Amino acid sequence: MKILFLLISPFLLFAKVHYAKVEPYESILLKSSVSALVVYANVDAEGTLIKDKQIIVLDDALDKVNIEFTQNSVLLLEQMLQINQNIAKSLNDTVKRQEGYYQRINKLSTASKTQKDNAYSAFSTAKTQYLSTREKIISLEKQILELGYKVRQLEDSIAKKSIVLKDKYLYKLLVRKGDFVNAGTPLAEIKDVSRAKLVLFLASEEIAEIEHKILYLNGEKTDYKIDKIWNIADEKFISSYRAEIYIPSPKDRFSKLIKVEIK
Repeated sequence: MKILFLLISPFLLFAKVHYAKVEPYESILLKSSVSALVVYANVDAEGTLIKDKQIIVLDDALDKVNIEFTQNSVLLLEQMLQINQNIAKSLNDTVKRQEGYYQRINKLSTASKTQKDNAYSAFSTAKTQYLSTREKIISLEKQILELGYKVRQLEDSIAKKSIVLKDKYLYKLLVRKGDFVNAGTPLAEIKDVSRAKLVLFLASEEIAEIEHKILYLNGEKTDYKIDKIWNIADEKFISSYRAEIYIPSPKDRFSKLIKVEIK
């Protein structure tokens, strides 16, 4: 009997029974990225799996007015840019002609100093006008780029003010219509129920060669493996290490307890 006990005692040591709750794969606290008034909150959707539905709307009326005004400003600047580009093209031709004239008259010994000075002055004036117009073009292009960036910011702000869930479980809404939220304010608790997980806290001896061990759930042998193990002991269970097993979502309900054995 003593020999038999020595043979089976390691098995008893490593076959410790755990009980784990079937939890959603991920829990997410959704926070606002902008400051605004809550104009809609779908309270009726709490406790349901949302396929593709709007659950919260923040006030975006001013953003929409701003974006329309900004887009119109861009159109006007683009028209001004086109006009100045045409002016620059015309001035560039004038500069070339005035430069050619100046070069010709400057070589003539019969031309007076006044004629040469006037030719150079006309060339210099045309070139200054051309460069001034080019500078205005660059300024307009810069303004258009800046307003384009502003439009993108407004579009992003509007998009962030409409909270839509896709294939997520809305566990709890944390705001109601009429609330004012700041950036960082929690809006809702949502769950990813596309799959489930079991959380265990294992002793160091259970982790040894765990990749070669078999998991039993409610007494039945499975092909599941430990998917993730923390290598730092848990703050609460100070002599144990957190481990997670990922399994398909239950067909009925989450949160039920499952017996887990690692052999």
